[in-house]
Amino acid sequence: MQSPTPSEAAASGHSRADVDARLSPELASVVAGARRRAVRDGDRQIDTAHLLHSLLETDPQVREVFDGGPQLARLLGYLVQRSIGYGLQWQGTVEDSGAVPVVTGLGWSPAAAAAMEAALDRAERRGDPRARGVDLLTSLAADRACRAVEVLGRAGVDAESLRRHVEAGC
Repeated sequence: MQSPTPSEAAASGHSRADVDARLSPELASVVAGARRRAVRDGDRQIDTAHLLHSLLETDPQVREVFDGGPQLARLLGYLVQRSIGYGLQWQGTVEDSGAVPVVTGLGWSPAAAAAMEAALDRAERRGDPRARGVDLLTSLAADRACRAVEVLGRAGVDAESLRRHVEAGC
């Protein structure tokens, strides 16, 4: 599994080993899946939409947040379209919320790095030594400017309501 590059981890105040050690096995699998998806799609960086897609495919606890209903089906359908249609508008661009500096090579978009940092912080506040998928989902939903929130909106999911729902139950 590859998580943030050493320079990305250093920018966030954590070493790569620290970050890796603070991910649940499910979240480590999500990160690996997002990296594979970014490479396969020919993207320069792992972005928040890659993370969202991998979360939904990999983490059963995240899928439960959507109650297995039609929202989940629409969301997965929309994410699949990313590589064959609408997502082409993002190819070759950097998802930048201005939160952290851009790192060259196949690293994390600034918004994805910020979401992971927020997920680690959320786990820490909860007293859990490892971040889980729902921590990352909550962090993604909280960034109104990220691609994951754009995808959620296009699939009819209100990101703020989703964030509140996860916060209340997890």
